[in-house]
Amino acid sequence: MNKKSICIPFCFLAAFAAHAQKKPLDHTVYDSWQSVSSPYISKSGKFVLFQVVPQEGDNQLFLKTKENKELIQIPRGYNGKLTDTENHLLSLVKAPFAVTREAKIKKKKAEELPKDSLAIYNLTTSSLVKFAQVKSYKIADQNNNFVSFLFDKEINEKSEAKTANDATSAKKSSDKKKKTVATLALYDLNSGDSVQFSSVDQYEWNKNGSKIVFSKKTDSKDSLSKESGVYLYEIATKKLKKISNGKGNYKNFKFDESGNQLAYLGDLSNEKALLKNYNLYYYSNGIDTAQYLATKTSNGIPKNWAVSGDGDIRFSKNGEKLFFGIAPIPRVKDTTLVDFEHAKVDVWNWQDDYLQPMQLVNLKKDLARNFLAVTYPKYNRNIIPLTDQTFNSTALTPDGNEEYILARTDFGKRIASQWEGSTRDDIYLVSTKTGNKELILSNFSGNAILSPDAKYIVYFDQDNGTWNSYQVSSKKKTVLNDGIPASFADEENDMPTSAQGYGMAAWSPDFKGIYVNSRYDIWYFNLDGSSKSILTNGYGAASQTTFRYLPLKREEDREQATTLDYKKGGFLTSFDNKTKESGFYQFKGQHSDPKSLLVEAKAFKNISSSADQQTILYSKEDYMNSPNIYTNTIKFKDELQLSNINPQQANYNWGTAELVHWTTPEGNQAEGILYKPENFDPAKKYPIIAYFYEKLSDGLYTYQPPAPTPSRLNIPYFVSNEYLVFAPNISYKTGHPGQSAEEYINSGMRYLAQNAWVDSTKMGIQGQSWGGYQVAHLITRTNMYAAAWTGAPVVNMTSAYGGIRWQTGMSRQFQYEHTQSRIGKTLWEAPELYIENSPLFHLDKVKTPVVIMANDNDGAVPWYQGIEMFTALRRLNKPVWMLNYNGDEHNLILRQNRKDIQIREQQFFDHFLKGAPAPAWMKKGVPATEKGIDWGFEL
Repeated sequence: MNKKSICIPFCFLAAFAAHAQKKPLDHTVYDSWQSVSSPYISKSGKFVLFQVVPQEGDNQLFLKTKENKELIQIPRGYNGKLTDTENHLLSLVKAPFAVTREAKIKKKKAEELPKDSLAIYNLTTSSLVKFAQVKSYKIADQNNNFVSFLFDKEINEKSEAKTANDATSAKKSSDKKKKTVATLALYDLNSGDSVQFSSVDQYEWNKNGSKIVFSKKTDSKDSLSKESGVYLYEIATKKLKKISNGKGNYKNFKFDESGNQLAYLGDLSNEKALLKNYNLYYYSNGIDTAQYLATKTSNGIPKNWAVSGDGDIRFSKNGEKLFFGIAPIPRVKDTTLVDFEHAKVDVWNWQDDYLQPMQLVNLKKDLARNFLAVTYPKYNRNIIPLTDQTFNSTALTPDGNEEYILARTDFGKRIASQWEGSTRDDIYLVSTKTGNKELILSNFSGNAILSPDAKYIVYFDQDNGTWNSYQVSSKKKTVLNDGIPASFADEENDMPTSAQGYGMAAWSPDFKGIYVNSRYDIWYFNLDGSSKSILTNGYGAASQTTFRYLPLKREEDREQATTLDYKKGGFLTSFDNKTKESGFYQFKGQHSDPKSLLVEAKAFKNISSSADQQTILYSKEDYMNSPNIYTNTIKFKDELQLSNINPQQANYNWGTAELVHWTTPEGNQAEGILYKPENFDPAKKYPIIAYFYEKLSDGLYTYQPPAPTPSRLNIPYFVSNEYLVFAPNISYKTGHPGQSAEEYINSGMRYLAQNAWVDSTKMGIQGQSWGGYQVAHLITRTNMYAAAWTGAPVVNMTSAYGGIRWQTGMSRQFQYEHTQSRIGKTLWEAPELYIENSPLFHLDKVKTPVVIMANDNDGAVPWYQGIEMFTALRRLNKPVWMLNYNGDEHNLILRQNRKDIQIREQQFFDHFLKGAPAPAWMKKGVPATEKGIDWGFEL
C-alpha cells in the first residue's frame, strides 16, 4: 500500500474531527461580529480607506495601499478623507464606546457627552496629529492644503476682554468661571501653522480652497457681541474681511463655481421671535459688504411671501443664475392665549388634500416647504418665482445653465392617494427667464427627466410601458421603443397596478440619445426617434443575464450627468438569473456580445474606481464568507484582498446555501434557497423552518451575519444550531394572496420533506410584516406546521383596510387595492375576497402553537391587528403568546429588544421543534408586577 493511499483515511478523520469540534453560534457572539463600511479609493488609485465596524463597540479606520500595505490604523476613526494631493488623511475619532456608555448610564446631558477628536495623518512623514473636542471638519474640493474644524475651546469668561500683556488680569482669570466657546481653526496641513476664530457658528469653503466664509454668533452679554456677523477669510493673503454685520442666524453659505460669488441666508430678528425674517445676501469680488439680493419686499416676491429660511441655495455652473427658495409668510400662534382654556382638536375634512394624520406626520416638513425662485445677480436682480404652492417638486439640469427646469404638480388629484397610494402628475416646463409654465404631460404616471441640455424631456409612461421623448423646440412627442421586441416594464410585476420601468442607464455624450434598461439588456434610442439599437446585442435575454451599465463615477463627480459612449466601450455588471452568479463584463461597440471579465458565485457591491479607471475597488461576499474589500485591475485579472473580517467564524458551525427548484400543484415552476448546517449529515433528520417574504432567491450569495434582527428569522443562528432553513419565492394571483402563499410555501416544504433528512413532523414557519400575514393565513389552512412565529401580522383585512399607517399618516386602502396585499378591488366591490384572505375569520381551525409580535408604536401595521389575533386565539383556547416591545416600531429598532427576541424565538422553536423544555415566559408568562424584574428566560 503506498503512502498516499494510507494518508487518505487519516486526512479524512482529521478533517472530520476538526469539523466536529466547531461550536454552534450562541447569543453572545453578536456584538463582536464585524462589517466593512465606507470603502474609498483615492483618485490616483494608490490608497484605499475603509472602516471595520463591530455590531457594538469600537470601530477601526484603515488606510492601506492598493497592494495591501497597511499605512495606519486609527482606532474609532470615521468620516475619513484624503486630500487631493493624497499627502494627508483626515478623520474624526469617536470617544471610546465604554466611556460614552458610562456617561449615558450616568444620564449626562447631550452637551456633556464625550466629544470627537480630529486625527490628521501625514502620509509623507508618517506622523499623526490630533485635536480634541471637535464638532466637525471640512476641506475644500480642490487645493485642500488647509483643513477647517470647529471645536469647543475652554476659556475664562472675561479673559478675551483683557489685553494679552495684562499679567495681573491673566493671574486673576485663573480663578474665574470657565466656559467653552465654539472656535474655528484653520490648520495648514503642510506647515502645521494655524489661525483661530472664536464664537463661530457656520462655515464653508469655496471650491478651490482659496476662501472660507464663516459666521460669528456671540452671546448678547459678551463684550465681543459687536463681532457678530459674517466674515470672509482669504488663505493666500491671510486677509479677514467682515461682509455682514449684526447678530443673527446666518446659514446655507454657497459659493459659485469660480469661488468669486457668495450667497447665503440671514435672519437678524430676535432669537425668541416666533416669526423669522430671512433675507438672501449676496457678495462678490469688488463689493465692500454683502448686499440684500432678496427680501420680502423685493420686486417679484409675491405678496405675503418671503425668502425661506429652509430653502436651498445654488448658483448655476456659469455663475449667472442664483436659485433659492421662497414661501408664504406663516401664521404664528397667539402667545397671549392660555393653553388650558382652549381645545386641542384635529379637524378632519373630506375635502382635505391629505388625511389629517398624514398632515400631522408631515407638519415639520410642510412648515419648511418652499418654492423655487431665481435671480440673476450679475445682471437683472429681479426675482422670478418658478413655482408656487400647487407644485410638488422641481428638477434642474446638472449645470443649471439652461433656460428650462422641470416641475411636477398633483394639485387637484391628491385625495386619490388615499386609495391609489400615489398620485398622477401634471408635468410642466418652466422658463427661468420669464417664469412661464408650459404643460407637457397631463394626468401622468411614471418618470420624467429633463435632458442635460434641456432640449428634450424623456419620460417612461407607466400606463403603457413605453419610453417617450418630447422635443422642446418643436413640441413633438415620440414613442422611442415602438416596435422593439422587449419589455421595459417589470415583467415579474404581480401587483394589481401598472408595472414600473427598469430605469435609465445613461445619456449619449451629445445628449441626443438615451440608454435604457430592459429586463436583461441595454438599449439605445435617438431622442428624435431616428434610430434604435441594442448595446448588449441581445446577449442578456439569450442567456437570462441582467446587464447594467457601470459608469465608475467617483463621488465628487456624482452631480454630473451620466453618459455612455459606445464607441469607446465600457463596463457592465452582470447577474445570471438562473445561477444567481454575478460579475463584470466589458462591451465594445453595439454589435457584439459583451465579454466576460470576472463572474463568480458571489455578490459584488460597493464598486468604485480610481480617476483613470485603472484600479477597481469592490466588496464581495457569499453566504459562507463575510463581505471583504478587494482591489483589481481594469482587466479584472489581479484581484487582491485588503480586509479579513470575522476570522472567528472559522470556530463556529456555519452553513451552506443552495438553490432548490420544484413544481407547484398549479404547475408553476418555483425556486427557493435551502440553508443547511456546515456539519450537515444526510443520515440525520433535521427540523426545518420556512422563512419568506416575497422573492428572496436572488440573495443566494448574500452574506448574513449572526445579528439580533429587527424580527426577521436569524438564519445563521438557526442553521448553526442544526436547523434547516428554507426561503421559498412566492408569485401572487390578484385577489388570492393567501392561496398563493399556500401554493408556493406549502408545496416547497412538502417537496423538501421527501428527503429522509427532513423531519416532516418538526416543521416551522416564521415571517415578519407581509411574511407575518402569510404565517397567520397558513396556520388557518393546514396543520402541517408544528410551530409558527408571526411578526406584525394583518389578520383582519376588513378592519385594516380603513386603518392608518401611522408612520406616514397614509390610509391603508391603497395597499389592498393596488400594491402588496394584492386584493385588487375595494372592500365594497369584493367583500368575499377580504374575508377569504383574513385569517381572523378562520382562526377556529388553528392547531399550530404561535407567537405574535405586535408593537404599540408600529407605524406600518396597526398593532391592534396582533391584539385581534391574540384575543381570538385565546378565546378559542389555542396556544398563543404575544410580545409587545413597548414604544418600539414595526421592525424592532432598539438593540436590546432585538437581542431579547432572538432568545425567545430560539426557545420557542427549540421547544416545539427539538423537544427542549419550555421557558417560564411560555409556561406561566411574565406578570406585570414582575415586568423589568424577571424576563422569564429560565427553562
